[in-house]
Amino acid sequence: MIKRFNLLLICFTIFLAVFLPQDTDAANGSVTIAEDTVNVRNGPSLSYQLVKQVKKGEKFTIIKEKGDWIQIQLSGSKTGWVANWVVSKSSNGTTTTSSNNKTTAQANTDQLRVRSGPGTSFRIIGYLNKGQAVSVLDDNENWLKISAAFGEGWVAREYIDFKNTTSNPSKGENTNNSTGTGVVTDTLNIRKEPSSTGTVIGKLAKGTSINIYSKKNNWLEIKYSGQQAWVNADFVQMNTSSQLSNPSNNNAGTIGTVTASNLSVRSDSSLNADIIGSVSKGQKFTILDEVKNWVKIEYQPGKIGWAAGWYFNRDKQSSSKLAKDSKVTILHNGTNIRKDPTVQSNVLERANEGDTFPIKSIENDWYEITLSNGTIGYIAGWLVTTNGTGPGIDKHGAEGYLRYKTVVIDPGHGGIDNGASGTGGTLEKELTLRTAHLLSDKLKAAGANVFLTRSNDSYLPLPSRVRMASVHQSDAFISLHYDSNLDRSVRGMTGYYYHSYQKKLAESVYYSTNAQTKLKSRGVRSGDYHVVRENQRQAVLMELGYLSNSTEEMTLTSGQFQENVATGLYNGLARYFKE
Repeated sequence: MIKRFNLLLICFTIFLAVFLPQDTDAANGSVTIAEDTVNVRNGPSLSYQLVKQVKKGEKFTIIKEKGDWIQIQLSGSKTGWVANWVVSKSSNGTTTTSSNNKTTAQANTDQLRVRSGPGTSFRIIGYLNKGQAVSVLDDNENWLKISAAFGEGWVAREYIDFKNTTSNPSKGENTNNSTGTGVVTDTLNIRKEPSSTGTVIGKLAKGTSINIYSKKNNWLEIKYSGQQAWVNADFVQMNTSSQLSNPSNNNAGTIGTVTASNLSVRSDSSLNADIIGSVSKGQKFTILDEVKNWVKIEYQPGKIGWAAGWYFNRDKQSSSKLAKDSKVTILHNGTNIRKDPTVQSNVLERANEGDTFPIKSIENDWYEITLSNGTIGYIAGWLVTTNGTGPGIDKHGAEGYLRYKTVVIDPGHGGIDNGASGTGGTLEKELTLRTAHLLSDKLKAAGANVFLTRSNDSYLPLPSRVRMASVHQSDAFISLHYDSNLDRSVRGMTGYYYHSYQKKLAESVYYSTNAQTKLKSRGVRSGDYHVVRENQRQAVLMELGYLSNSTEEMTLTSGQFQENVATGLYNGLARYFKE
């Protein structure tokens, strides 16, 4: 009986092997990661959730391919998908690379803002028009890093459509070297012909650096989307190394007035740099650039140098440009309204979230506002939102306060430690990592040095997490968590610190994040948690909402919330370092 059964089993196996269709997705070769950092996703599209990040040179076995995506074997039984344009593919001993294939995309709306980082807090560096093609370099849940005519930048994912093409140089593209460089001093139209009646094919934002190829009358030739284009020279501040004549426009850009009796001008943005000149009180200069409170000016015709920015008063924007209904709305409870536009100025009063005030004018990063009693006060632009149709403050100042800071992000739990579990099956360890990657992208774009205690689904003991803050001499340590409670009606956000010296960081990060997400506020309090208790650095532990509350779980896992919470954490850090 047993022999007969075995014979039947063998025959059935042979039948399956011969007559059933073969699995065309079987593993076929391997891939080697070709970029510095590559996102691995749980599906064959940029819209799928991030599984982990892998590094250049790592090799993985191919499971199957689908369109422009390759499913690879990760550790154990875990798999993921990578785009074929960021890997080298090996098959039967041969290696092919897809470096000649770029993922290209195009804007699906006009006047699409391109920013210096993944978020609306970052400065605008250019614009895309509908149908304009770009190359996609990197991505996260809500933003794409792209390469365009004005360099690399980030755009909101929802305004980009994908199209894969083979990259070929334009036949008519002029590859000659530029004859000079310049900085755009105001929002500037890019035209197809060197004339004010020429077709507008794009825009450049104030502060954008451009390469200049020639000059015709009062028009400068640049490259835009690989093609010849023209901009008005009156709105470009030429660098001294330029071989073209410098257009005269004394009112271009932000004007700064020297407040010191005699101010040294240096060769670089540092007190250690050589003194190359000096300026006097009352002199006015166009500010060409600003780095860490140093301003770049043309202190003599054709001579460029750096001076301490705190000895300059910036001219106010004309109040006539403001619409009558222009108002600011306060984002945080207890926000200071000051006598002058500086954080060292006296506080006139404190405002709460939702309070609104009419805007009188704009001075640097501050709004001049009218209080209810008619008194004039100043509110920092990074603490408010605006309505009305008047000009606003580009909140790119945050980048300056985060640049060169060292931040350690600690995504709670991981590996064998799942953390809290949501009513819908959400694992805390996965959600904290998701938030950490979004925050990391924003901080890196601002020039911060960022370290994650874990960048994948791995377990790390609490002492090791704290040790990273010490080893890297972090300026801030943020531990990310999501909460749980047996009472499933409990909801809201909480911030924790342990040592008194950590309280200011905790408050800055918490109130900014809570205002951005609008979750129920459970406040900032002292908490006996290892990662803050044993931490000798500035540290905060954030409980970013309750997974045990089914309604809140849906909110916490949404893409919009994740973007908002990362933005709130980012802005909170900037606010802490500024003040």
